[in-house]
Amino acid sequence: MLRGVGERDTSVELFGRRHDHPLLLAPIGATDLVHRRADLAVAEGAAHAGVSMIVSNQAGFAMEEIAPRATAGWWSQLYWSTSDDLVDSFLQRAEAAGAGAVVVTLDTTTLGWRPRDLDLGHLPFARGLGIAQYTSDPVFARLAQETADGPRRGSPRPTPAAVRTLLEISRHHPGRFVDNLRSPLPRAAVETFLRVYSRPTLSWADIATLRSRTGLPVVLKGVLHPDDARRALDHGVDGVLVSNHGGRQVDGSVPTLDALPGVVEAVDGRAPVLLDSGIRSGSDAARALALGASAVCLGRPWVYGLALAGAAGVAQVTRDVLAELDLTLALAGARTPADVELAPFDPSFATAEPAVRPRR
Repeated sequence: MLRGVGERDTSVELFGRRHDHPLLLAPIGATDLVHRRADLAVAEGAAHAGVSMIVSNQAGFAMEEIAPRATAGWWSQLYWSTSDDLVDSFLQRAEAAGAGAVVVTLDTTTLGWRPRDLDLGHLPFARGLGIAQYTSDPVFARLAQETADGPRRGSPRPTPAAVRTLLEISRHHPGRFVDNLRSPLPRAAVETFLRVYSRPTLSWADIATLRSRTGLPVVLKGVLHPDDARRALDHGVDGVLVSNHGGRQVDGSVPTLDALPGVVEAVDGRAPVLLDSGIRSGSDAARALALGASAVCLGRPWVYGLALAGAAGVAQVTRDVLAELDLTLALAGARTPADVELAPFDPSFATAEPAVRPRR
């Protein structure tokens, strides 16, 4: 109390750039499921709220289209493909388009067990959604052409569901819809994506090659153990992002707030430590900052805003979270994110006799 918090500064520095707020928009794929303008609207909403976004590797638009709208800054997410040529192409495109960092996601080298998706037969990528980073890439275009020119596979029986899928694939593939219906490339692109998307053999040896492949700061997303945080820094990584993929990969995974203090201690101020998964409000963000996070990433709440009101919805949700964060810092006696801290817990406080006994 009484810390003089009338003037507050929520800005933080990450990789040599000053951010107005200790918050970024987390990468979420296939947002074309909830809004036609998808990541374009997200970039505009983030810019209006004054925060950077992490452009999803599974975006509905190419990073080159998203970047000019993300005027508050953007980082590029990378899912490590089975094709090294494709990985290099993604890195080169991100650098050329002005990304501030590359965020390599570690915890999705294979998709987790997702009962709801299985029950619904839900995989948006198989319908051509969320693969625009791939279909806009020259290396991927070559791989898709090789698939189209390869041995013919039997066509699925023309059920209503198969026809709907074909129409959707053709609608989302680059080019004219009518031309796509006649071309084998849209279907070949989906088949190629499903074949090259993830790399279960990804190892620390692969991470060690990143410094020679890109000049961008490298952040590893999905770190939950102090030993992995130390190893990341040993491999030349510039930052770590504590994440359990929003709880969508391992059922019952360690909560990120539980994992954060150990990772912060292991990093020991040598690199920024960010956190996502479970951030739903400004007070959630303040708790993460108090536990040592340099910044946090907001996920599902901005998707709800996108679904309801496009770019304006993203901006409104983000501004609301920032407003609560600012107020929470003030009420905790903090003028900057670095000032917020957890008071040491005194066990005697919980067991002390009350000063005034309640009437029976």
